[in-house]
Amino acid sequence: MPTLTPDGRPLPRAVGLNREFYDQLAAGQLHFQRCDACQTWRHPPRYHCAECGSDRWSWQASSGRGALHSWTVTHEALHPIFADRVPYVVAVVELEEGPRVVSELRGVARDALALDLPLRVVLERVSDDTVLHHFEPGS
Repeated sequence: MPTLTPDGRPLPRAVGLNREFYDQLAAGQLHFQRCDACQTWRHPPRYHCAECGSDRWSWQASSGRGALHSWTVTHEALHPIFADRVPYVVAVVELEEGPRVVSELRGVARDALALDLPLRVVLERVSDDTVLHHFEPGS
Protein backbone atom coordinates (compact mmCIF):
# COMPACT_ATOMS: atom_id res chain seq x y z
CA MET A 1 0.00 0.00 0.00
CA PRO A 2 1.54 3.37 -1.00
CA THR A 3 2.05 6.18 1.48
CA LEU A 4 -0.35 9.07 0.82
CA THR A 5 -0.38 12.82 1.39
CA PRO A 6 -3.11 14.19 3.68
CA ASP A 7 -5.23 14.91 0.56
CA GLY A 8 -4.75 11.33 -0.71
CA ARG A 9 -2.02 11.76 -3.34
CA PRO A 10 0.48 8.89 -3.51
CA LEU A 11 4.00 9.73 -2.39
CA PRO A 12 7.20 8.47 -4.01
CA ARG A 13 8.81 5.42 -2.45
CA ALA A 14 11.93 6.98 -1.00
CA VAL A 15 14.53 4.29 -0.30
CA GLY A 16 18.32 4.10 -0.67
CA LEU A 17 19.90 6.85 -2.74
CA ASN A 18 16.42 7.90 -3.83
CA ARG A 19 15.67 8.71 -0.17
CA GLU A 20 18.73 10.95 -0.05
CA PHE A 21 17.39 12.88 -3.06
CA TYR A 22 14.04 13.43 -1.29
CA ASP A 23 15.77 14.29 2.00
CA GLN A 24 17.60 17.09 0.15
CA LEU A 25 14.25 18.38 -1.17
CA ALA A 26 12.80 18.27 2.36
CA ALA A 27 15.74 20.42 3.49
CA GLY A 28 14.64 23.03 0.94
CA GLN A 29 17.10 22.60 -1.92
CA LEU A 30 17.25 20.67 -5.17
CA HIS A 31 20.47 18.60 -5.12
CA PHE A 32 21.92 16.13 -7.58
CA GLN A 33 24.82 13.76 -7.37
CA ARG A 34 28.08 14.91 -8.94
CA CYS A 35 31.02 12.64 -9.66
CA ASP A 36 34.08 13.62 -7.63
CA ALA A 37 36.38 12.16 -10.30
CA CYS A 38 35.07 13.64 -13.57
CA GLN A 39 32.59 16.26 -12.23
CA THR A 40 29.65 14.84 -14.22
CA TRP A 41 26.23 15.62 -12.74
CA ARG A 42 23.76 12.74 -12.68
CA HIS A 43 20.14 11.87 -12.06
CA PRO A 44 18.57 9.58 -11.06
CA PRO A 45 20.91 8.81 -8.17
CA ARG A 46 23.22 5.80 -8.54
CA TYR A 47 26.34 4.35 -6.99
CA HIS A 48 28.71 4.59 -9.98
CA CYS A 49 29.28 7.31 -12.56
CA ALA A 50 28.05 6.35 -16.02
CA GLU A 51 30.74 8.58 -17.52
CA CYS A 52 33.90 7.30 -15.80
CA GLY A 53 32.78 4.47 -13.50
CA SER A 54 33.96 6.14 -10.30
CA ASP A 55 32.18 5.34 -7.05
CA ARG A 56 33.17 8.70 -5.53
CA TRP A 57 30.45 11.34 -5.57
CA SER A 58 28.74 14.01 -3.50
CA TRP A 59 25.39 15.79 -3.40
CA GLN A 60 25.64 19.31 -4.80
CA ALA A 61 23.05 22.06 -5.01
CA SER A 62 21.42 22.81 -8.33
CA SER A 63 20.47 26.31 -9.44
CA GLY A 64 16.98 24.95 -10.06
CA ARG A 65 16.97 26.67 -13.45
CA GLY A 66 16.63 24.82 -16.70
CA ALA A 67 14.83 24.51 -19.99
CA LEU A 68 11.97 22.44 -21.33
CA HIS A 69 13.47 19.46 -23.15
CA SER A 70 10.32 17.43 -23.82
CA TRP A 71 6.77 17.08 -22.56
CA THR A 72 3.49 15.24 -22.76
CA VAL A 73 0.01 16.40 -21.87
CA THR A 74 -1.83 13.89 -19.69
CA HIS A 75 -5.55 13.82 -20.42
CA GLU A 76 -6.56 10.80 -18.35
CA ALA A 77 -5.83 10.57 -14.64
CA LEU A 78 -3.66 7.56 -13.79
CA HIS A 79 -4.92 7.75 -10.20
CA PRO A 80 -8.40 8.94 -9.12
CA ILE A 81 -6.96 11.69 -6.90
CA PHE A 82 -5.65 13.46 -10.03
CA ALA A 83 -8.97 13.43 -11.91
CA ASP A 84 -9.67 17.10 -11.17
CA ARG A 85 -6.19 18.11 -12.40
CA VAL A 86 -6.35 16.78 -15.98
CA PRO A 87 -5.12 17.84 -18.38
CA TYR A 88 -1.67 18.39 -16.87
CA VAL A 89 1.81 18.58 -18.34
CA VAL A 90 4.55 16.10 -17.49
CA ALA A 91 7.88 17.55 -18.59
CA VAL A 92 11.49 16.55 -19.00
CA VAL A 93 13.51 19.53 -17.81
CA GLU A 94 17.19 19.86 -18.59
CA LEU A 95 18.86 21.69 -15.71
CA GLU A 96 21.68 24.21 -16.24
CA GLU A 97 24.04 21.71 -14.64
CA GLY A 98 23.13 19.03 -17.19
CA PRO A 99 20.92 16.40 -15.59
CA ARG A 100 17.39 15.92 -16.82
CA VAL A 101 14.50 15.45 -14.43
CA VAL A 102 10.88 14.44 -15.00
CA SER A 103 8.42 16.71 -13.25
CA GLU A 104 5.04 18.36 -13.50
CA LEU A 105 5.02 21.67 -15.38
CA ARG A 106 2.61 24.30 -14.05
CA GLY A 107 1.68 27.82 -15.06
CA VAL A 108 2.09 27.40 -18.80
CA ALA A 109 -0.75 27.39 -21.32
CA ARG A 110 -0.50 24.33 -23.52
CA ASP A 111 -0.23 26.47 -26.66
CA ALA A 112 2.80 28.23 -25.10
CA LEU A 113 4.80 25.01 -24.64
CA ALA A 114 8.02 25.19 -26.62
CA LEU A 115 11.42 23.56 -26.59
CA ASP A 116 13.97 25.44 -24.48
CA LEU A 117 11.28 27.37 -22.57
CA PRO A 118 13.12 28.75 -19.49
CA LEU A 119 11.93 27.09 -16.27
CA ARG A 120 12.62 27.22 -12.56
CA VAL A 121 12.01 24.66 -9.86
CA VAL A 122 9.35 25.15 -7.20
CA LEU A 123 9.45 23.03 -4.05
CA GLU A 124 6.12 22.05 -2.52
CA ARG A 125 5.67 20.54 0.94
CA VAL A 126 3.00 17.83 0.50
CA SER A 127 3.23 16.19 3.94
CA ASP A 128 5.00 16.73 7.24
CA ASP A 129 8.22 15.18 5.96
CA THR A 130 7.92 15.15 2.15
CA VAL A 131 8.69 17.90 -0.35
CA LEU A 132 8.16 17.39 -4.08
CA HIS A 133 9.27 19.51 -7.01
CA HIS A 134 7.52 20.93 -10.02
CA PHE A 135 8.58 23.54 -12.57
CA GLU A 136 7.14 26.87 -13.65
CA PRO A 137 8.19 29.44 -16.27
CA GLY A 138 11.05 31.65 -15.20
CA SER A 139 14.77 31.94 -15.20
